[in-house]
Amino acid sequence: REFLRAINHFAATLTEMFLSNSSFELQLWNNYFHLAVAFLTQDSLQLENFSQAKRNSILAKYGDMRATIGAAIRDMWYNLGHHKIEFIPSMVGPILEMTLVPELELRKSTIPIFFDMMLCEYQLTESFSRFEDEILRKLDSEVEGGRGDEQYKQLFESILLSCCQRHPELAKPGENFVALVTGLLERLLDYRAVMNDENKTYSMSCTVNLL
Repeated sequence: REFLRAINHFAATLTEMFLSNSSFELQLWNNYFHLAVAFLTQDSLQLENFSQAKRNSILAKYGDMRATIGAAIRDMWYNLGHHKIEFIPSMVGPILEMTLVPELELRKSTIPIFFDMMLCEYQLTESFSRFEDEILRKLDSEVEGGRGDEQYKQLFESILLSCCQRHPELAKPGENFVALVTGLLERLLDYRAVMNDENKTYSMSCTVNLL
């Protein structure tokens, strides 16, 4: 709770004093996002790793702080306005790490940030290649490290397709991008499952599919 108060104070100061064109401080905003994501993804907040009794105790006392911090990060991202482009592609990795945390409400509230990144880059360059290249690169290492699951794949697909359909200029390229990412994610999850299974019968098939 002390951290929540501190990070909220930090956020209020950033928005009030370091957001306008004349006073914008890239490094301060960057520090905020990285600090908040690091707090959200720390092992001690990953409730699914605890026993049911300990999980219930933490929820009763503190609630799930991951959803609270995630919502704050989301709101601060949207506060950036035209400064967002300065954080693409550097913030793609941290945002991806946050959305991969296996908490449903957190995922629902933060996955739309990806579409906003796509839209932001597209409006300036008529493509979102920097964003796309970065998320594909980071997704590989994150899934190899044990993150991601079938629920994430389904949410990523449904949320981003829904966002793209509301913007005709991004409908087709967005659909292609979502198909690419979900296809890669499916193959990465299959490969990880096979590598963690003592039965390696299908490992070569999964490797070929991934390649």
